[in-house]
Amino acid sequence: MTTSPNGKSLGLGACTAIVVGNMVGSGFYLSPAAVAPYGNLAIIVWILMGAGAICLGLTFARLASLVPAVGGPYAYTKIAYGDFAGFLIAWGYWISIWTSLPVIAIAFTGVMIDLFPALGNRFTATVLTLGVIWAIVLVNLRGVHAAGLFAQVTTYAKLIPFGAVAIIGLLFIDTSHFSDFNPSGQPLLQSFATLAPLTMFAYLGLESATVPAGDVENAERTIPRSTVIGISIAAALYVLGTVVVMGLVPREQLIHSVAPFSQAAGIMWGRPGELVISIAVLVSSIGALNGWTLLMGQVPMAAARDGLFPPLFARLSKRGVPAWGMIISAAFATILVLVQALGSDGFAAVYRLMVGLSTMAAVVPYAFCALAGTLVAGATRGRMPKVSAIELIAFVFAIFTLYGSGAEPVLYGLVLLMLGIPVYVWQRRNASEATDKGTASGAVTHPAVSG
Repeated sequence: MTTSPNGKSLGLGACTAIVVGNMVGSGFYLSPAAVAPYGNLAIIVWILMGAGAICLGLTFARLASLVPAVGGPYAYTKIAYGDFAGFLIAWGYWISIWTSLPVIAIAFTGVMIDLFPALGNRFTATVLTLGVIWAIVLVNLRGVHAAGLFAQVTTYAKLIPFGAVAIIGLLFIDTSHFSDFNPSGQPLLQSFATLAPLTMFAYLGLESATVPAGDVENAERTIPRSTVIGISIAAALYVLGTVVVMGLVPREQLIHSVAPFSQAAGIMWGRPGELVISIAVLVSSIGALNGWTLLMGQVPMAAARDGLFPPLFARLSKRGVPAWGMIISAAFATILVLVQALGSDGFAAVYRLMVGLSTMAAVVPYAFCALAGTLVAGATRGRMPKVSAIELIAFVFAIFTLYGSGAEPVLYGLVLLMLGIPVYVWQRRNASEATDKGTASGAVTHPAVSG
């Protein structure tokens, strides 16, 4: 990948890689075990959630074609609904990003310990988890070009083994494993609602190409195309991968599996197959960490440039990246890892809740953006078209996922969003004081200029 003559460093390949890399992470290769208790219903939900994710992706693609603004969901919400709504979405979306990092990093550490059992103690595991987080931060501090190139390498490298399992594995499945439609014992609607956030966690990142819009070459064409292509690749991989793993590993074993894809590869190809998939999981984790690290600097930077986040987040390093935003975000992720490492039930409960909130905090921006296209079109092009069927489906999809998240995550997610209000008030107050000082200065100097 090369930088284009206009200075844009992210093309179609890099943007698609960022989308796929952010989506195909721990939520993918751990999901067959999580959805196994629901039998064939889980496969249907994967397909339906994939259709909903594509509808959301199409709404983001439309928004990007209307105005390729840096900040993705934040930028579109601000244009459509105003500063305060934009701030809340930026705040919640930022939280969802840095609370996702420890989940992905811990999955990386788990595979390392599986490959090298001597590393299996709490101190080493913590060092490995923090080490991979900060190593990826250092890669991103080298610039957006380096992050985009890294995303392409890690994404396309991991798709080969995962694709092999998902496609070749179809020849090995045992159809008797699909005899139960919904063995969970729960009512159909309740089972569907429970599966919604489990599968949605894997689809998080579908909007990734819209966030670094300022660095995308030919953004009005590249962002929509990369978004749809990336979601389609990930959705196909999810559905086929789940079918294969459920068709190879008996459900009783799959429910308790900590490495379902490795286990499935072991059944097909023995220990060498297991090792290949384990390495692919490592690459997948690194790729997902890279993509989310890129975004967690871009979102607060866009909000800071508009005066809604502290100005520190808008400062660029010599390499043109929002270094402080990445470092502060990674510091919060580090705190979550250390809290988990303490081993206290109370701290661990808080940690698990924060990780669960990453899905809820990301779906709220999706709901806002699902219907934002009409308002953005009115604000940028002077005409306000009707809301399309795709946008309505995307909105219902987001709301249903919130419902499936349960009362507790939604409640605490609302509390976290409200904690951002003092930051918003502080920023508005500072902006007002700066305006007042400028006005007062103008009033003093004006007579001298006139005279």
